[in-house]
Amino acid sequence: MKKYYSLITVLSVLFLLGCSSNTPADTNTPQTGQAIPVSLFPLNATAMTSDITASGTFSTKDETLLSFKLGGIVAKVHVEEGDAVKSGQIVASLDLTEIQAGVRQSKLAYEKALRDHQRATRLYTDSVATLEQFENSKTALDIAEQQLNTANFNLAQSQIRATKNGFVLKKFVNPGQLVASGTPILQINGAASGAWILKVTLSDQQWAATQIGDSAEINPAASSNWIPAKVTQKSQSADPITGTYWVELSPASVAGVSLASGMFGKARIKPSQTVQGWEIPFESVLDANGTSGFVFVVDGQKAKKVSVQLGKITPTAIQVVAGLENYSSLIVSGSAYLTDGSTIQVKN
Repeated sequence: MKKYYSLITVLSVLFLLGCSSNTPADTNTPQTGQAIPVSLFPLNATAMTSDITASGTFSTKDETLLSFKLGGIVAKVHVEEGDAVKSGQIVASLDLTEIQAGVRQSKLAYEKALRDHQRATRLYTDSVATLEQFENSKTALDIAEQQLNTANFNLAQSQIRATKNGFVLKKFVNPGQLVASGTPILQINGAASGAWILKVTLSDQQWAATQIGDSAEINPAASSNWIPAKVTQKSQSADPITGTYWVELSPASVAGVSLASGMFGKARIKPSQTVQGWEIPFESVLDANGTSGFVFVVDGQKAKKVSVQLGKITPTAIQVVAGLENYSSLIVSGSAYLTDGSTIQVKN
């Protein structure tokens, strides 16, 4: 029996050795320094359009800071933040003690100048006063009249009235506060007119591809629906801090949508201007993040990793709008084993 078990053990060992010697080595993973087999895709630029996605905030074009012409003590602020206002409505007023005293003083000066002119007229008619005295009295009367008009105008400006139908966005002062001329008191907008805009920021390339009148869609944070819109204005200089450019989009209608100044919104702009770009297979794009990603291209006998700007995704491919200008072939398979500068071998 022992001899029988020993024979079985020997045969088992021989069998395993035979199997191990016949098993082929795994050669799918390229070894260090070995040329990596790849497949190529020809790059041919074509004219295409690509939607531009952006984000920004809602506002109205007529947001206004209201202030007093003269400095003084704030007597009353008649509205609070968020209140609706109508055009011409009194929203704030100054203490009138000093201003009314100035009006009374100007009125007394005008009345005296009027009496002096009337007396000079009678004396000049009787040849008692000279022509110069008569003309000087007339000039003094005109000056006093203008000073009275100025005082009455300042009295009228001691109250702030709403310039349009809208809402109070910000209240900067409280009653009893001393303010200087031109100090912001309230900020209002004309939201009641429905003149809302979405102001978004774009890169220089996106800004160049966008034209006034281009169609777009906007999506307010308070709504799940996309609203038709148009590009109505473009900036002509970059923001000195961010280096971006702004574009204003005006919705066709905001009926049924609750909007507030500063509310976040998203936009899809559909440029009418075509750009030169490439449509490439999905599998060739690496590390895609929003509108940017990386691909491998052929550079002699080596692979080169380049950054590209991505555009619209179609059912069969993805658009590249920048980054492939100087290359003729794109690597579409084998990129999992590639690094920048890897030696490649093109598969037949």
